[in-house]
Amino acid sequence: MSEPVYFAFGLHAHQPVGNFDHVFEEHLRDVYEPFLTRAVEGDLFPLTLHLSGPLLDWLEANGSGYLDLVGHLASEGKLELLLAGYYEPILPSLLREDRLDQIRWMREAIRSRFGVEARGLWLTERVWEPDLAGDLAEAGVEYVLVDDRHFVAAGFSRDQLHLPFRTEAGGKSLGVFAIDEQLRYFLPFHSPADTVEYVRQLQGKGQRLAVAADDIEKFGGWPGTREWVYEKGWIDEFIRAMKELEEEGGIRMATFSQALHDLPSGGPAYLPSSSYREMEEWALPSEAFHRMEEMKATLGEERFSKGESPLIRGSHWRNFLVKYPESNRMHKKAMALSTLCREKGDPERPRRALGAAQCNDVYWHGVFGGLYLRHLRDAVWQQLAEAEGQLRKGEDLAVEKVDLDLDGHEELWVHSADFSALVSPSRGGSVEELTLFEGGENLANVLTRRREAYHQNSVENSKGADREEPGTDPDGDNGSTAPSIHDLEDELRFAELPPVDPEDRALFQERVLPGDLDLEAYRAGRYEPLQSWAKETLRLVSLEEGNSAHGADAEGAPIWGDENGAANGATDDQPWAELVFETAEGAPRFEKRLRFSEDGSLVVHLSWDPSAYPPDSFFSTELSLGAQGQVLPTPDSKTWRFLISTFSKSERGFDETVQGESVTVRWPIRTGQGRVRLTRG
Repeated sequence: MSEPVYFAFGLHAHQPVGNFDHVFEEHLRDVYEPFLTRAVEGDLFPLTLHLSGPLLDWLEANGSGYLDLVGHLASEGKLELLLAGYYEPILPSLLREDRLDQIRWMREAIRSRFGVEARGLWLTERVWEPDLAGDLAEAGVEYVLVDDRHFVAAGFSRDQLHLPFRTEAGGKSLGVFAIDEQLRYFLPFHSPADTVEYVRQLQGKGQRLAVAADDIEKFGGWPGTREWVYEKGWIDEFIRAMKELEEEGGIRMATFSQALHDLPSGGPAYLPSSSYREMEEWALPSEAFHRMEEMKATLGEERFSKGESPLIRGSHWRNFLVKYPESNRMHKKAMALSTLCREKGDPERPRRALGAAQCNDVYWHGVFGGLYLRHLRDAVWQQLAEAEGQLRKGEDLAVEKVDLDLDGHEELWVHSADFSALVSPSRGGSVEELTLFEGGENLANVLTRRREAYHQNSVENSKGADREEPGTDPDGDNGSTAPSIHDLEDELRFAELPPVDPEDRALFQERVLPGDLDLEAYRAGRYEPLQSWAKETLRLVSLEEGNSAHGADAEGAPIWGDENGAANGATDDQPWAELVFETAEGAPRFEKRLRFSEDGSLVVHLSWDPSAYPPDSFFSTELSLGAQGQVLPTPDSKTWRFLISTFSKSERGFDETVQGESVTVRWPIRTGQGRVRLTRG
């Protein structure tokens, strides 16, 4: 008889920084506790488990009984605990020192709470880049889990992957396990009999290792899975099947450390930058995603998914930073503050806040809401505000010229002990960030309405042919009765396409609007401005600082205060910094003055040439507000307001999320100038 197949079963449990308490509670009740309880009752051990830092912190405060059980099982060798970045970051996206800190925090937490040493690492979203190997080895990691797709993309066949491999960078080596995609899709959506049959086939071929590792939330947290896994008995049947297979000599349940120690090495493997297949497709721009779909149809799903898929690839995780500038802005702000933190001696409180801000979920979007979930973005900006507020204590108002978001265009970073702002000359002098440290709010935290590939697909679905009900098996032979997340994707429906924005949103975006444009067309983005500076580069012609709240235009008339010269709400002795932008020579005259006060309040003075536009048109400035702010225009204006809503894919279907409020101040073009003061709400 062939040797038993080592069956390494790994589970990853995570909730993001800033998620709602009720989500933690529901998953503890519906997934985390019942899975481990059934495993104990059926003796489905040893298993391997990863608990993310945000989940570990919440459980420590709200569900310590669960952690006590985890610790008991770990001390008995029944559970092997995995490392990761503590706050579940995408490790390759971090500065090297930050990677090492995140892993060290997790190692120390596991040692302190459970009294065991963790040797392996759960790689968040399986995002791999080759230079990561050296840093993981330096951090004391002995092995890492990636998808089998990573290997196949490097030229391996899947039949080669049933052993642990070795990889290295800079001469530092570690073990690598390939997660079996077949098992990832089987559990828990297929009958346990399918898993048994698959493992027996592996044994018949003389294979030594089967690796099943994925999100534990699949076992009760995804729609329909709680009933299927626990109430309809999938998990009990699975445990019985695994125990019977073990008694027959078909498998040996093992931790990854045991498999690494007992099994021979598969040899060296150098893996390309990779993630799982769906992630690489989600990272594509909408138009490229549709081309990928056409290619799948040409090849046929069977050939694509089983054969050429790893060789015909989408994009990589970092492309989300291109696809979504809001993600890039958070990412680069965290990097800049990390560098500043180390320059200031790396104090613990801001360092931990920066670590929390690196939590991965909000930096990308796939089948779950991710970046579209405003409360998660708010949580990241709150952590960034906490870090920067600590690092800038006692600092005076200052302006730096820097390409903070590393897009090749210089920005102006205005900051003091009370606030931080980013002004983009290449976007018409718009304000891309205005974070007030007290309260931890970024007033510009609004997501642009964009066309996602699934918007078009869902419209086609609503008009399309009949589909199988989620969870049914058209062939009648796999026993699946729980819909996978991919089944749920296929069922999404839209009657019509949602609106998109003509330009990425920010604070203070100036346009000249036609006189006959109504609010409904403006709200839907169905209009052409007579002039827009939202994407134009303005020249910075002046950068001044002072302590008086007064100012005057070229003719000596007050521009910052009221008719008596007193500024709206500002004190005469409050320090300020003023940025003055103009259009290029030869273009219609437009001047934009932004005056930041030390407390973060902002006054913007705008002047333009009325003769350059039709007499019935309107000059406008739009503020996309992600938090409460007072918008005070002078002179009085005809102001439009509407809520900015997005429609994004989630595990529940489509979610409508209010991302913020559009406030558009409009003056008749003949006015020639106007002023807007923005303060905390």
